[in-house]
Amino acid sequence: MFVMAIILTVIIFACGFLVLYPYAVYPFLLRRLPTKAVTPDPSATCSCTLVFCAFNEGRIMSEKLANIAALKARHPDLQVLAFDDGSKDDTAAQILARPDLLELVQGGGRNGKAHGMKLLAARATGDVIVFTDANVVLQEDAIDCIRAWHGDPKVGGLCGTLRYIGAQESVTASVGGIYWRLEEYLKMQESRSGNVMGADGSIFTIRRALYPDFPDTVLDDLTVSMATVFAGKRLIKVDDVVAYERLVAARGEEFARKIRIAARAYHTHLHLRPQLAQMAAVDRFKYASRKIVRWFGGLFLILGTASFLLLCTIVSLWLGLAATTGLAAMIWLAPRLGFKPLDTVLEISLALIATLLGVIKALRGQTIVTWTPAKTR
Repeated sequence: MFVMAIILTVIIFACGFLVLYPYAVYPFLLRRLPTKAVTPDPSATCSCTLVFCAFNEGRIMSEKLANIAALKARHPDLQVLAFDDGSKDDTAAQILARPDLLELVQGGGRNGKAHGMKLLAARATGDVIVFTDANVVLQEDAIDCIRAWHGDPKVGGLCGTLRYIGAQESVTASVGGIYWRLEEYLKMQESRSGNVMGADGSIFTIRRALYPDFPDTVLDDLTVSMATVFAGKRLIKVDDVVAYERLVAARGEEFARKIRIAARAYHTHLHLRPQLAQMAAVDRFKYASRKIVRWFGGLFLILGTASFLLLCTIVSLWLGLAATTGLAAMIWLAPRLGFKPLDTVLEISLALIATLLGVIKALRGQTIVTWTPAKTR
């Protein structure tokens, strides 16, 4: 019994460390890496092509078109391309009504974002392709800043700064906002010391010459942005290329979204493994710390919790029963009591488990090609 208790205690602490590592230990280690400076050139004149994919985004398309109009008023030479993935609403009609602003490519059914982005990239004429989402609006000086950063020949691509709207609308949105602020911080530290380990699709860029070939099943944001690193160029994070997006407020929608993203991300990881293995040692360290350990955070959480309950049971059957009952009560009561700290812990735990479920799907050979916009965004 004593030996088993020792083993369980070690497992509990190891799992706790691994759950916390990407969010507490990794940032601490990143800060100790040396700085590798990048210098923007405000006089740079590289041309840009803005691309995005849409599915049933008619509700927000007027805002998107207004944003594009503002960008083109500042940069009349900006090429803008959109892909409609078989929308059932008036998304395509709204885009087609503004040929002065952008060109629409239609897929004739559900093909997925990766497929659509490849079609748009093939039509792009700009030196730099700017990737964004249909529900994202860019700050009006974004293109100016993108050109300046790409004036440094070392830069192959960049991740912009996403600012979320509606972070106080629910606990789900609030936790999502906290998580994203940590993500932004990690990307800034990774960029300061070399390369960011992948971009988010809301706002990122790549030199058109570096755009890779890939299957429709992968996560195009990760695949395309990492092509910069594989080509020996810098993938940086900047804070003056700003985009805005509304957070998902419903727990069920966010849970399903995390499963979908994790499934595609891990499937993409399996596809990219030969190139990932050839990265510099510091980039392999960053990738493992921010991606791989986090993907299995749900497994560490479940294993650590099960070990804790078993340890309590070994100490005393009544203690084990009390611990199990207390955990079940917390899970059941958290969303009903409105006690924010308890609900926040539950929300974080669900996010870790959703990510693990997505990874399991990918390991079983499943991936998710198409997407549906969240209704509570």
